[in-house]
Amino acid sequence: QVQLVESGGGLAQAGGSLRLSCVASGRTFSTYTMGWFRQAPGKEREFVAGIRGNGNYTYYANSVKGRFAISRDNAKNTVYLQMNSLKFEDTAVYYCAADRWNRIGQRSFLYDYWGQGTQVTVSS
Repeated sequence: QVQLVESGGGLAQAGGSLRLSCVASGRTFSTYTMGWFRQAPGKEREFVAGIRGNGNYTYYANSVKGRFAISRDNAKNTVYLQMNSLKFEDTAVYYCAADRWNRIGQRSFLYDYWGQGTQVTVSS
C-alpha cells in the first residue's frame, strides 16, 4: 500500500505561480508512474500531467502544456507540479496519483493510489 500526501495548494492571483508537492510512502516510488489530476466543482476529475518512474518521460493535458511542469525526486519520494501563468480556470482540487505498472496514461482508472487532494484557488 502506498500513501500519498499533497501539499502546496492555496490562493494565487491570475498570472501567478504555485508549486505542489506530493510525498509517497514506501520503497518502490521510483518504479511508479506519477500523475497529477484535478477536479473543479461540478466537473469530472481530469488529467493534468504525468511522469514515468525514472523521470525520463513527461506528458501533459493540452490545457496546461507550456504553463505547468511535472518533475520528481526519487531520493525524496516526491513528485512536484510547478504551475505558472495560472488562470482562473485552474481553480480545482489537485490530486496526485500513482500507477504501480509505470504506464503512460491519462485515464484515472490506470492509477492505483490517490492522495487526499489540495485546493488551488486562482483569483481573477
